Amino acid sequence: MSSPSAVRAPDPHRATRRSPRVRWRLAPWWAKVTAVYLAARVLTTLMVLEVATRQGPNSWTDAAPDYLSFANTWDARWYQIIWIAGYPNELPIGDDGHIGENAWAFLPVYPMLTGLLTWLGLPWNAASVAVAVLAGLGAALVLHRLMSRFLEPDRAIFAVVLFAIAPVSPIMQFGYAESLGFLWIALALLLLVDRRYGWLVPVVAAWAFTRPGALAFALTLALHFCWRWWHRADDPFPLRTQLAVIGLGLFTAAVGFAWPLIVWAVTGVPDGYTATELAWRAGYIGHQELVPFTAWFQGGVWWANWIGMPAWFGIGAVVLLVVAFGAVLFLPAVRRLGVDLRFWLASYALYLLAVFFPQSSTFRIVSPLFPIVGALAVPRARWYRWSIVLLFIALQYAWIALVWRIDAYDWSPP
Repeated sequence: MSSPSAVRAPDPHRATRRSPRVRWRLAPWWAKVTAVYLAARVLTTLMVLEVATRQGPNSWTDAAPDYLSFANTWDARWYQIIWIAGYPNELPIGDDGHIGENAWAFLPVYPMLTGLLTWLGLPWNAASVAVAVLAGLGAALVLHRLMSRFLEPDRAIFAVVLFAIAPVSPIMQFGYAESLGFLWIALALLLLVDRRYGWLVPVVAAWAFTRPGALAFALTLALHFCWRWWHRADDPFPLRTQLAVIGLGLFTAAVGFAWPLIVWAVTGVPDGYTATELAWRAGYIGHQELVPFTAWFQGGVWWANWIGMPAWFGIGAVVLLVVAFGAVLFLPAVRRLGVDLRFWLASYALYLLAVFFPQSSTFRIVSPLFPIVGALAVPRARWYRWSIVLLFIALQYAWIALVWRIDAYDWSPP
């Protein structure tokens, strides 16, 4: 039997010798999210640099460009044009008599933030990437808080992993406004779930002038109101709160329509904004009027013909896609995310079905559906988690190599 003097004293440095797994478990949530996000960005950077070595000379860069130059191609240059020259007072008219591509298709918050950084001495290419990366980190942090409302800690952090390595996640470190849009979406959904309606006003206002989608959120608010009113017996929904939600919905719809009205006021063209947006699809189907809920079917026909299939094949594919997405919203894993997130998924999908023409930008344009990663994070089997991580990384590389890299064959900007 050992004497009291033989008993080992507590080691004050024991915590420093904890295994990495233990240290990970004990780390605060924000440190975990930050580590996941930054690790994902390093991985993406390596893939981007590898693809850049195979990039030939093009309208934006020389052959084998450096990272910042490669990250500021395609539509990224429109944001720089906006900061330098602003928006045109007159819309450009092509030889065919139709409005052509122009800066009014891009909203002002992102170029303004990037431009402010250039005043501090950062070159535009570096500032645009910095804003995108920081906004993406903010989105990841808010997404974790949002997922924590519905999922256990390990599932919430895995949802962030999937968000950070998603196939189009490289856009969060390119000169695009998407990651800033992700931040507003995540904030708006978190505030809606927590029913902090007043704070939604500035968030929605910033969102409406960063990326399109505020009109879809107005529909989400309408569905939220109907749900709360229908369940008011079990979940009190006093008149004052009803009026607050109605007012918020009207405000969201108003700012959602604000940009087209601004374009009209400045250019004098009532449909200036929609005509500008339609210019990007003219290369596929020519100049046509915007008829809601037809573009996906037009796109289905175009893509079916492109791969040598009859028109009915493309139309049928769109119908099957719509039905499949509707069914996904009722899967048990998706239902775990609560009604408000499902309302958003349905609203944004309906918004895209109404106005968007599917082309190479589709992968990026559907990315505001990112809260669906919460459902993908539900299974805990190791084989499943490793499989989906490897799949996402492979698809991410494919997106960089096939869509972002500028090839001799231009199948439209991503």
